[in-house]
Amino acid sequence: MGSIFSKSKDSPTGPVAMSHYAKAQTVKPPLIANDNAFLGDVASSETIDPEKPISAGFYRLEKGTPLVYEYTYHEMKVIVEGSFDISDEAGNKVHAVPGDVFYFPKGSKITFTTDDYGLGFYCGQRKRDTA
Repeated sequence: MGSIFSKSKDSPTGPVAMSHYAKAQTVKPPLIANDNAFLGDVASSETIDPEKPISAGFYRLEKGTPLVYEYTYHEMKVIVEGSFDISDEAGNKVHAVPGDVFYFPKGSKITFTTDDYGLGFYCGQRKRDTA
């Protein structure tokens, strides 16, 4: 098992073992957009189920430029720290705080902003590192 945010893949030989990523929430994900949006996959089922993979990890946004993201896959997100202001093209707006859960359907266009920072754990129906 590689370190958090590594691109290593497990191969299913023999019994299928679980994976453990200790204190994954404390590792800052890689920068993905602007100078304040970070995202990193921690785990993926891609090698075990390449037909219907799911990938999970952390998304962090810091104060600054809003991130507008169009989902090309289905995703669930749980807010774990800080807060986000999240809106969609249908006019829905939510001030998201720890414990809030979101479902972003494939095709939705979502805008994320924050006054300080927000950290969310996500699980998406996609291959590793394709967000």
